[in-house]
Amino acid sequence: MLVLAASDKGGTGRSVTSANLAYQRSLDGDDVCYLDFDFGSPTAAAVFDLPDMVYAAEGRGLHSYLQGRTGEPLRIDVWSRTEHPALRDRPAGSGRLVLLPGDRTGGEFLTTEENRHRFVDLVLRLQREFSLFFVDLSAGRSYAVDLLLDATSPHAGLGRLENRWLVFHRWTRQHVMAAAELAYGSHGLVDGGTAMGHQPDVLSGSIRFIRAAVPDLESPLWSQVSPAQYVWMRQCDKALEELAAGLGIGKARVLASIPLEPVLQWQERLITDEDVHDLRIARNETWQAMKDLAQRLTTDKFWGQW
Repeated sequence: MLVLAASDKGGTGRSVTSANLAYQRSLDGDDVCYLDFDFGSPTAAAVFDLPDMVYAAEGRGLHSYLQGRTGEPLRIDVWSRTEHPALRDRPAGSGRLVLLPGDRTGGEFLTTEENRHRFVDLVLRLQREFSLFFVDLSAGRSYAVDLLLDATSPHAGLGRLENRWLVFHRWTRQHVMAAAELAYGSHGLVDGGTAMGHQPDVLSGSIRFIRAAVPDLESPLWSQVSPAQYVWMRQCDKALEELAAGLGIGKARVLASIPLEPVLQWQERLITDEDVHDLRIARNETWQAMKDLAQRLTTDKFWGQW
């Protein structure tokens, strides 16, 4: 299965949440491959705490592979190479967790049929080793998004591989409107995918929305606000729900809401069990939301057709 992480804007938590989902699925025993297709800002190596690999990928990353400058992209075993202290000992029963990074200075590039063929060939070969692929895409209707829409269309080599699109957005008016536009607007995912041969109802049914950094107004984190602030935030939350529903991305299309997490405001990193229970620096609500979302990715009842 391909899990395709998209967003219309940067700063939505797309990359850090996707990395955490890959980590959670690996903990559950899945063999997971994470492909950093954020061509404009390939930072997945930093999220997995692989600082040396940021530079090692130069000339050997996915940019170079897709453009034919290297025969095989760099592959990094996260469990064995990470500098994250809680990940150095691979947990018993966990699956593989492998990162294919982008080139540090790669940048966006116009994709071609040859780029698509190289990507399709790569995934088909990797299917022998991995059951779950996470593809972190550049923000907006980017060349990376076009490449994936093309590669997963019925006529292409990955047309039979199940794919699920996650559209990330923060819980603000601007982000809600942008997420709906990316999915359903002119030249958005459904519109663009249909032009490439996708069936619009099938493609629409494969899209779900992830609300990131959502304030939980009932949590202790917000217990110190004034009564006036609390009432105002409640009004904002209600207005956002109404806006999202009107744009077709209301609660029925939301796969998860990830709480506002102080740790992730300071560091884009993996949230581990140790962070929650031993160090007590991360909130259990965030950890649980990540775990639940990781399971929902492959639970069919959350993926009906619209």
